[in-house]
Amino acid sequence: MDEIFTPPLVTVDPERNLNDLLAKRVSASPTGTLMERQSASGEWVKISAQQFNEEVESAAKGLIASGINAGDRVGIMSRTSYEWSLLDWAIWAAGAVSVPLYETSSAEQVEWIVNDSGAQLVLAETPELESTILEAKPNTPSLNEILVISNGALAELAQRGTDVPDSELAARRASANLESLATIIYTSGTTGRPKGAELVHANFYLLAENAAAQMHEVIEYGSRRTLMFMPLAHVFARFIHVLVVPAGSVLGHVSDLKELLPAMASFKPSYLLSVPRVFEKVYNSSEQKAIAGGKGKIFHWAARVAISYSRALDEPSGPSFGLKAQHKIADGLVLKKIRAALGGDAKYAISGGAALGERLGHFFRGVGLIVLEGYGLTETTAPISVNLPGNSKIGTVGPPLPGCGIRIAEDGEILAKGVNVFRRYRGNQEATNAAFNGEWFHTGDLGSIDHEGYLRITGRKKEIIVTAGGKNVAPAALEDRVRAHPLVSQVVVVGDAQPFIGALLTLDQEALPSWLEARGKAQLTLAQAKNDPDVLEALDQAVQRGNRAVSRAESIRKFSILDTDFTIENGYLTPSMKVKRSLVLSDFKHAIDDLYKDVKRID
Repeated sequence: MDEIFTPPLVTVDPERNLNDLLAKRVSASPTGTLMERQSASGEWVKISAQQFNEEVESAAKGLIASGINAGDRVGIMSRTSYEWSLLDWAIWAAGAVSVPLYETSSAEQVEWIVNDSGAQLVLAETPELESTILEAKPNTPSLNEILVISNGALAELAQRGTDVPDSELAARRASANLESLATIIYTSGTTGRPKGAELVHANFYLLAENAAAQMHEVIEYGSRRTLMFMPLAHVFARFIHVLVVPAGSVLGHVSDLKELLPAMASFKPSYLLSVPRVFEKVYNSSEQKAIAGGKGKIFHWAARVAISYSRALDEPSGPSFGLKAQHKIADGLVLKKIRAALGGDAKYAISGGAALGERLGHFFRGVGLIVLEGYGLTETTAPISVNLPGNSKIGTVGPPLPGCGIRIAEDGEILAKGVNVFRRYRGNQEATNAAFNGEWFHTGDLGSIDHEGYLRITGRKKEIIVTAGGKNVAPAALEDRVRAHPLVSQVVVVGDAQPFIGALLTLDQEALPSWLEARGKAQLTLAQAKNDPDVLEALDQAVQRGNRAVSRAESIRKFSILDTDFTIENGYLTPSMKVKRSLVLSDFKHAIDDLYKDVKRID
C-alpha cells in the first residue's frame, strides 16, 4: 500500500475558531473541572471551566487595553505551566496570534523569532528570561513591551482591562475563522535558523475534534486526567492542551521534570503523553533502583516476563497458562511498582517525537500501560497518525487520524496531507514551495504502509548513511537499541563514505552514580568513567545488543565515548530532545576521524 486517507469523523462550521471550542466546554460543564494547578504545599487545586474562562477573559481584555489588535503577534517565553495555557487561550480570545519561545532560547534566537514573527509583546516567566529578551530588544523594532509572569503580569493585565467592554471582547473572540492564523511555531530545527510554521485555527480545531472522536477510549478512560510536562512551546504539548478541551479532560502542569514522578503520584493521570526518552528513563531508573537494592535479577526476570507476555498477546492463542502465572508473580514483585510510580491510574500513554522501540513498547504493555506510538511534526500540528487502543501494532505509528492522509513517494519518503497540515513557512516562500508537492507535504522521513494502513517509520531521508561499500544504513534502529542501556544518554551513528559503521556515545550523568554504586564501584567523573574497564564492557554489550537488530554490514564496529553529553542547554539537542546531527558531526569531527584512523577496511 502506497497511500491511505482516513475520512474525517467531525466537520466544523468554517466561521468557527478556537474560542468556540472553549465556549462549548464552558457551556457543557461550567462548574466541571477543566484544569488543576499545584499549590506551594503540593496540593492540586481545581479550576472549573467557568473560572478558567473568566481568567482568560480578564487577561484578554488586558491585552486589548495594551494595544494588541486582531492578528497581532504575542510571544510567550516560559516553562510549561498553568499560566502558559491561560495566556495562550487569552491571546486567541483577543483575536491575536501566539508565538511560543523556548525558555532555553538565547538572545540571538529570541531576536530572530521576534523579528520574523513581528511580535509586539512578549510575556516572560521570570526576570531571568526577561533579561534574555531585553538583550535582544534593541534589535527588535516591533517589540513594544515585555511583561513578567512571576512579577504579576496577569494581575497587571486584569487591571489594564477593567474598562474594556464585554462587547469588544466578544467581537475579538469572533474575529477569526478556521482559516485565520492561530500561532507561529518555530521549528526547533536540527540545522540552520528555525522556520516559522504558520498554523491556522482549523489545524488545531479540526484535528482536536477528530482525534477526540477517534481516541475516545483513551481520553475517556477512568478519571480523564492528564499531566502536561513537555514544553508547551513544542507543537505536541500545544496540541494536547487544545485537545483536552473537547475531550472533557482535566489538565495539570509540571514545570520542572525533576518533580515529575512526585507530581504523577499525587495527580494520578489516567492517560499520559510523552516522548520516548521519558519512558526510557522510567525503565532505566527502575532497573538501577532494583540493582541497588540487590533485586536486579528479579527485575530483569520480571522485565523478560512482561515482554514475553505482551508479545504473546499478539498471538492468536494468547499467553499460555504458565506465562500468565509468571506474569502474575512478576506483577506482584515488580510491575505494579512501576505502575504506581506513574500514578497508578494510567492505562494508556501516547508517545511521539521519536521511535519508542519494540522492546520498550512490549515492556510497558506487559506492565499494564499501553503505549500507543504516534507520528507527526510541527508542520502537521503534531499527530499525523497514532495507534488505536483496540488494534495497536507495536513497532508502527498507526494509521492516519481522521481527516489526515499519508503517501509513500517513490524514494520512500512519507508525504502528508489533511486538516492538520500547516499553511506555509512565514516569509519564506522558497522553503514553502520546496516542502509541498501539490497538496502533499514532504515530511523528510522514510517509511512504509502495511496492508492495514499502519505506518512504519524507517529513518530520516537526510540521515541515511552511505558507506564506502555503497551500503545504505538508516541509523535510527541502531541508535534506539543502544540508547536503551542505562549508561547511555545519546548515540549518533556515523560512517558516511567510510569503510564501516561507527558511533559516538555520551554517558548519562544522572544514571552513572547509581550504576557504579550498584556494582560496588567508587564514584567516577564522566572523564574517568569513559576509560573505566567495567563501563567500557557494559557499553560494548549495549552496542552488541544494538547490532543484533541489523545486518553485519550495518553493525557498529567501533565506538567513541565523548567527554560531554548532548543537552538542550549546550545546543546539541532540540527542545523536543532530537539530536542536532549535523552540528554533532561538525563539532566532533575529530572524534569521528579517530574512529577511522589507521583503518582502511574492515571485512
